[in-house]
Amino acid sequence: MESLITDIEAETAELRSLIAELPDGPAGWEAPTPAAGWAVRDQISHLAFFDDAAVRSATDPEGFTAEVLPMLADGRISPDTIAERYRPMPTAELLSWFDGARRALVAAFATVDPSVRVPWFGLPMSAASSLTARIMETWAHGQDVADALGVTRVPSARLRHVAHIGVGARAFSYMANGLEVPTEPVRVELTAPGGTLWTWGPEGVPDRVTGTAHDFCLLVTQRRHRDDTALETTGPLADQWLSIAQAFAGPPGGGRTAGQFDGGAA
Repeated sequence: MESLITDIEAETAELRSLIAELPDGPAGWEAPTPAAGWAVRDQISHLAFFDDAAVRSATDPEGFTAEVLPMLADGRISPDTIAERYRPMPTAELLSWFDGARRALVAAFATVDPSVRVPWFGLPMSAASSLTARIMETWAHGQDVADALGVTRVPSARLRHVAHIGVGARAFSYMANGLEVPTEPVRVELTAPGGTLWTWGPEGVPDRVTGTAHDFCLLVTQRRHRDDTALETTGPLADQWLSIAQAFAGPPGGGRTAGQFDGGAA
C-alpha cells in the first residue's frame, strides 16, 4: 500500500499544481473541459466527492452499503448531479474540500489491509484496487483539467496503474455495452514512459494490442478517440475491445471525437 500512497500523492501534487493558483472565471475554475457541460471546478468536485465515498467504503463498509449505495439506485448519485450540486461552492472552499478529502483518503488507506474487500458502486474490490482506481480517476480527470488549460503533461511511470485497470476492465467493457464477453485472451504490449515494455496476457495469442502506455491510458479512460492514438491491433478481438474500452465503472461514456485535439497520436 505504501507505493500506491506514494503514487497517489504524486498524482495529486501534479493536479494541484494546475489548480492551486487558478482565478475564478472562464480562464480558470470555470474553463470548459472536454467533458460536455463540465468546467474545471466540476472535475475537482467529482474527485472530492468520490474520495469521500472511498473513505467511507474503507472505514465504514456497512454504512456505505446501507446509506450510500441506495443513493446510486435512486439517482441522487451520478456524475452530473454531483457536478450540479456543488457548482455554487466558492472555489476556495472547493479546493479546501479536495485537499481535505485527499488527505483523509491517504490516511484511511494507510491503515487498511490491502487485501480486504471494500464495497463500491460496481463490484466490491480489494482496498489496494480501490486506491489504484483513485489514482486512475485522478489522472483521467487531471487530463481534462490539463486539456482545458492548454497544458501538456509529461507521462510518468504512474501510468502503469491506469493501464493495469484498463486491461483488467476488458470484460466489464463488454458487459457495459451489452455484449458477450469473449473467453479468448488478448496480449497487451505497451511502451512505458521510460522506454521499458509493460505486458499483460499470454504470449503467442493471435489478438494483440501494441503502442505507448500513454496512448492506451488516454483511450481506456476515454480521454482521446482511438483515431487520435497510434495504438495498433492484431486480430478481431483486440480491434473490437479497443472500440469499446473503458477503465471506469458505470455505463459507456461519450468519449471524445476524432480530431478533437487537432489530431495526431497523443
